[in-house]
Amino acid sequence: MKKTLVVIKPDGVQRNLIGEIISRFERSGLKLVAMKMMQADAKLVEKHYTIDPKWFENVGNKAIESYKKKGMTPPNSDPIAVGKEVLERLKKYITAGPVVAMVWEGSSAVPLVRKICGGTEPLSATCGTIRGDYTPESYQLADGAERAIRNLVHASGSTEEAEKEIALWFNNKEILDYKLIRDMIIYDVDWSF
Repeated sequence: MKKTLVVIKPDGVQRNLIGEIISRFERSGLKLVAMKMMQADAKLVEKHYTIDPKWFENVGNKAIESYKKKGMTPPNSDPIAVGKEVLERLKKYITAGPVVAMVWEGSSAVPLVRKICGGTEPLSATCGTIRGDYTPESYQLADGAERAIRNLVHASGSTEEAEKEIALWFNNKEILDYKLIRDMIIYDVDWSF
């Protein structure tokens, strides 16, 4: 079983979507093993997003490419400078209100959670996903307002990233190890009536 981090961001909390978002993961067969509502501070947000030392460059390059694909001029051609601007917007966004941090466990937890969440940009996310169903937000709208994209949830991008992120948001005592009867139905090869 693998674990992944999900954070319901301030816009998800303010829009009363906590229960709906949790139910999407529960219905998929994932198991909730840790959860807390909290106010994240700027230091935690910065550590979270910069776990990967190449984060600034990667995010900056993606943002620059996104501008170019839309026929727009990026605000800066230096990917690191763009990445730093993105981080400042994310710190302001994530610290704007309470968040709900969760650890979900299951087979293929990371890709399954990302599939349920949908693409980072809600406007282009598939219908049936959290982002695709609950917000019309777009990169263009966020960029025009000089703010982070409001996409309701964060989901770890890889198993390695999930391990590092979980360690930032939770201590080992907060993550429970327990059994659910339904896990036998989903995973046990010997299960039968």
